[in-house]
Amino acid sequence: MLDIGFSELLLVMIIGLVVLGPERLPIAVKTVAGWIRALRSLAANVQHELSQELKLQELQELQETLRKAEEKAQLHTLSPELKQSMEELRESTELLKKNYQSSNSRIEEELAKVKAFTSDLDENSTAKIDEEIPITTNKQSQPAQTDSW
Repeated sequence: MLDIGFSELLLVMIIGLVVLGPERLPIAVKTVAGWIRALRSLAANVQHELSQELKLQELQELQETLRKAEEKAQLHTLSPELKQSMEELRESTELLKKNYQSSNSRIEEELAKVKAFTSDLDENSTAKIDEEIPITTNKQSQPAQTDSW
């Protein structure tokens, strides 16, 4: 990984001894060794997770190709009558879909007409309607009779 030889390692140890001194050198070596262990374990974990993800992706691709192959195999083994009925079902669903869309558009057109008609009404026309239909009030209010269950 770093390709450090024995002579280079010895040179680093001598410089560390001069800079840190004999009391702090062993502590510094332990600390650096701990950092190296942590980095190695982190790299190993990342590598393991990546390999797991790649395997998972490959398995999903294989499952998809198997599913497609099974569908094709099932369609080829179907009898002609069954294929014909499947085509009829597809055609009928398309027809129903078109009918639904056309009825939906007709309903939207009717709704637009109703909205246009109601927007044309103004307060004067509602006032005329109120004048034409007299509201009578009874002095004695009686409860309305309803059919009981």
